[in-house]
Amino acid sequence: MRALVLCSLLCTLLLCFSVFSVFSVEAKVNFAPHFFDNGNLGLFSLPEDTPVGSHVYTLNGTDPEGEPVSYHISFDPSTRSVFSVDPNFGNITLIDELDREREDEIEAIISISDGLNLVAEKVVILVTDVNDEAPSSLASCPCPRPNPCGTPQDTPAGSSIFEVRAVDEDTGSGGSVTYSLQNTLATQFTVDRLSGVLRLRAGSTLDYEKARAHFVTVVAQDGGGQLRGAAAVFSATTTVTVSVEDVQDVGPVFVGTPFRGCVYEDTIPGSEVLTVVAMDGDRGKPNHLFYSLVNGSDGAFDINVTSGAIVVTQSPAQLRREVYELLVQVTEVSAAGSPAAQATVPVTIRLVDLNNHPPTFYGESGPQTRFELSLSEHPPPGEILRGLKVTVKDLDQGANAKFALQLVGLEDAFRVVPQTALKEAQVTVLAENSAAIDFEKFRVLTFQLLATEVDTAEKFSATADVVVQLLDSNDNAPQFTSPHYVARVPEDAPGGSTVVAVRAVDLDTGPWGAVTYSIYGPGADLYVHSSTGVICTQPWASLDAEATARYSFHVRAEDTGGRHGLAKVTVLLLDVNDHPPQFGQSIQEKTMVLGTPVRIKATDLDAEAPNNLVDYSITHAEPASVFDIDARTGEIRLKSSIRSLDALRSITHNGDCTWALEVQAKDRGSPSFSTMAVLRIDITDAETLPRSPIDTFLTQTRDDPAKAVGMLAGAMAITVAITALVSTATFWRNKKSNKVLPVRRVLRRRPRPAPHAAHIKWLKCNRTKAAAKFVLKEDPPSENCNGSLGSPPPLKAPVPPPLPRVAPGPGATPWTVPTVSGSLTSLQPQGSPKPSALGSPIQSALVSELRQQFEKRRTDKVHF
Repeated sequence: MRALVLCSLLCTLLLCFSVFSVFSVEAKVNFAPHFFDNGNLGLFSLPEDTPVGSHVYTLNGTDPEGEPVSYHISFDPSTRSVFSVDPNFGNITLIDELDREREDEIEAIISISDGLNLVAEKVVILVTDVNDEAPSSLASCPCPRPNPCGTPQDTPAGSSIFEVRAVDEDTGSGGSVTYSLQNTLATQFTVDRLSGVLRLRAGSTLDYEKARAHFVTVVAQDGGGQLRGAAAVFSATTTVTVSVEDVQDVGPVFVGTPFRGCVYEDTIPGSEVLTVVAMDGDRGKPNHLFYSLVNGSDGAFDINVTSGAIVVTQSPAQLRREVYELLVQVTEVSAAGSPAAQATVPVTIRLVDLNNHPPTFYGESGPQTRFELSLSEHPPPGEILRGLKVTVKDLDQGANAKFALQLVGLEDAFRVVPQTALKEAQVTVLAENSAAIDFEKFRVLTFQLLATEVDTAEKFSATADVVVQLLDSNDNAPQFTSPHYVARVPEDAPGGSTVVAVRAVDLDTGPWGAVTYSIYGPGADLYVHSSTGVICTQPWASLDAEATARYSFHVRAEDTGGRHGLAKVTVLLLDVNDHPPQFGQSIQEKTMVLGTPVRIKATDLDAEAPNNLVDYSITHAEPASVFDIDARTGEIRLKSSIRSLDALRSITHNGDCTWALEVQAKDRGSPSFSTMAVLRIDITDAETLPRSPIDTFLTQTRDDPAKAVGMLAGAMAITVAITALVSTATFWRNKKSNKVLPVRRVLRRRPRPAPHAAHIKWLKCNRTKAAAKFVLKEDPPSENCNGSLGSPPPLKAPVPPPLPRVAPGPGATPWTVPTVSGSLTSLQPQGSPKPSALGSPIQSALVSELRQQFEKRRTDKVHF
């Protein structure tokens, strides 16, 4: 019986196994087609200026049974169709213009079919930006100030008044906006080119009584970019009105209206729902504001009187309505504490159900928020991080389960796919930028995977940390910490002294980072330690700054892989004060003309200042100290109290005006060296030469030229007066005699002393007389007072030399010397005239000296 039962069971099992095998074979007959990985359109992006009709992508898929496949693309009925696809080849063509500012991603459903099975996939195609938008929505808003509605007239210069904001919907440089003023010369304001903050220009002030408003035109310009293959720059302008505030006359104003808030089913009593914000309309001198609920709360809400924060006072289960319409009132309180202006605003608060399941990341063993893996540096672009196995799930249903994936922290190095998913997705991270994945920059790369709900109000999100341990390779050459090292060492430094330490860093690790140093170039007196990079002087080296002031060479740093780097080294020898100043001769002789300095010079052979700078001084003078010396130049001159040789002769014993000086030349080094020299000076005066009486007179009147001119003019005036008197007397005598006298010329010498001679005692010199003697020549008229034919013209008195012209001062009357022309007739009626010389003319040297003195005084007056 048991055998029969066992046989029955065995047959049943065989029958079941056969049936199961038949169904399995039938199930494997036809498999659905699928896309290749590189045919996933969800990884594709397209510039928004792509021309319509362009071939933008090719779908690629296959059928496991080798059946021909066809491709299809469709869009949501509420959206426009942007692409078309060739069903046979999978070529996707753009059929409508793209606009990233209006639609930055395009959702489409691509499908592949083998005739029996249809596989569809929802993809999101990103639309990338080009510079096709000008800055728009250009608006101005007040900067945070005590009075946001106006600018007080006592606003200090440089204060922020307005902030101009322009929105450029482009991204990158095309979306960056800079600001400027249209007319910078005719305005009292300036604008920050980056932030758009309008400020009062330095040195400018506002005056309510002069101008109650200022109008400033601000230009917003984007950073430019490419548009259809060409560079494009757009700009926009706006006019900012700066109102000058003067009085307190505006009530409070609510900011951020309309106010709406939500209370969720798990909200705790006492939680803040939202904050109502208001500010005093008088922004120059705002009053304190106090908030209150007027009606509509039913005891379920309360408000903070100072901050405006509205809190729920009951649990969500106790709330009796789904929507609460509150009326909030804000009241100004003046500085005296009394209520002032008021304003009210409605506030809407709704009670909503929660989406209480955020996205969650899972690893191989369950929920996980940290993932670690290893990766060699500089992987090729597109390589998958194969050690990373991450799945993300959202346990909510419907739209609450849709989430978006993004990578936070290293967007330029990696990218994540897919970008959107529903309920569950396998996360794949690809290398994007090989240069950014560098072991020398970051041995550990850390970024986050962020999953954020898309269609929910809560926008729940979850993050997972990804830690990538990078593996090193020899991809860096040693780099010196400085391309040029400059060192200074005293010239008396002993051999083996340390000069400078150079350092090269190889960012690689292990044996690749070991560095060896060597010297290239003229540096025989120096050497470098191969492992430490310390440069020292050779033990036998003797440095001399006067012979070699500097050494220049290169240091090479090489790693074990042969990569190397170079740095320039300059060693400057610091001068040591090891040379004293030297005079050309230890004993010198010089001749000094009174009023003119003499100079003595010493040379210091040291290389640098202050060691080679020399100061001079007089340590001893014989017979007395009558000299001053310039400590810098070595010029020796007499003291200001010594003005003549007589003063010098009174000092010396024998009156020979010869001095012996001991002069010291001392350098400014430390320690200082000095040298002495003996200087013999003979002092002479150019005025000690012999002089004529005229020279004596000019010397005496050199300091007072007006006196000399006055004396000369007086002598000339007296001479002319005497000549006029003699001429007049002769004329009347001849008229009375009524005789025609023969033409003759009389030369008469005045007797000494003459009856009418003018002795000018104050014009006399010490050793000579300055009385002028004139030679007068005369042609007597005929007896009938008529001129005879062939008679020579009458002679005139000698014309005195012209006086120097002096520019008259303001208000001064020009002074002239009156002159009279005349001739003298002989008093002898009969007989031939006996010519005799009366004297020599006035010395021309006197006139020349007086002219020079007057010219000098006139020049001094003009300069004054």
